[in-house]
Amino acid sequence: MDFSLDPEILQLKEMVRDFADKEIAPHAAGWSERGEFPVAVFQKLGELGLMGMLLPEEYGGMDAGMVAYVAVMEEIGRADQSVAAAWNAHSTIASLPLSLFGTEQQKDRWLRPLAAGEKIAAFGLTEPGAGSDAAGISTRAKRVDGGWVLDGAKLFISNPGTPMSLGVTVLAQTGVGPDGRKQTGAFFVPTGTPGYGMGQPLKKLGWHALDTRELTFTDCFVGDDHLVGDPVNGLSQFLTALDPGRVSVAALGLSLAQAALELAVQYAGQRSQFGKTIGSFQAIQHKIADMATEVEAARWMVYRAAWLADQGLPNRKEAAMAKLYASEVANRVASASVQIHGGYGWMVESPISRFYSDAKILEIGEGTSEIQRNVIARLVLAGSGR
Repeated sequence: MDFSLDPEILQLKEMVRDFADKEIAPHAAGWSERGEFPVAVFQKLGELGLMGMLLPEEYGGMDAGMVAYVAVMEEIGRADQSVAAAWNAHSTIASLPLSLFGTEQQKDRWLRPLAAGEKIAAFGLTEPGAGSDAAGISTRAKRVDGGWVLDGAKLFISNPGTPMSLGVTVLAQTGVGPDGRKQTGAFFVPTGTPGYGMGQPLKKLGWHALDTRELTFTDCFVGDDHLVGDPVNGLSQFLTALDPGRVSVAALGLSLAQAALELAVQYAGQRSQFGKTIGSFQAIQHKIADMATEVEAARWMVYRAAWLADQGLPNRKEAAMAKLYASEVANRVASASVQIHGGYGWMVESPISRFYSDAKILEIGEGTSEIQRNVIARLVLAGSGR
């Protein structure tokens, strides 16, 4: 077995680390304090070709694969989780449905500017009454002459109201099948469409620089050419794009855990008590040993899930495992890092406090830890365990 990354991916990873150290990390605290979405950074990510890493080359993407994507996420998320979360939402659930199920016209019209980083996108699934129960959505799309009329609301949606937001792909109920089950479709709704509204940015515990809003649709008409894929199997289409999303959130958790570990090691080597650095005390050493071990275990779970995806092999179980473990490791390592920092770690101006605040959402977003356990158990009991 070869656990080394390809030279091209290593070169890309080093390039992104240099960019993140210079263009993201020094400004992250300020963006977080002001709740500012850093447009210039995303434009630069586009110039580097990173806004379309998972998209086909014929539409301006890089088509670099999941392993390369995870390697880049490690560096972006290590610098700032808000930027990484916005990049993740754009790169996976917001762009992949268009890439996988859009028509050639839709790809030319919407996917190209997303791949180039000229625009950023959002995906609208979660509702006030539907989160983990994705099939419970109540937003409706009614068939009319020449298109569809959307009515409903979406909640906790990332990237819809930035200065560079192109629009949102909305999952809506389109009817009821013969078996009594809801039929769903996905519709791309451009920013500024009449009837499409959004609330003010939501105030969150973490990810303060990530644009997150409630969206409303009131007699919102979109033409037939805005329907993305099958008008009755939109949820199934979305679930196809969810596995890469889970791997990417797992990578986001890995990047946070790595950052928290590095901050703990740095502080332990600088802080002195009782005449010597706290890193010389066995209690701190053991804590750091446990943190480092868990980070390393998470790293290879995430990379294995990504590698399986790149090989075209089944990876739903591995993606769920990676997302579950990496998100929970991120929370444990961030908490341990704050403990090592002591009182300073509890101060908002300390870097670790920002990562600590950002960690909890990783166990909730893109499928809660409880949902991941359901997915894993179902697949193992069905005979997918090895």
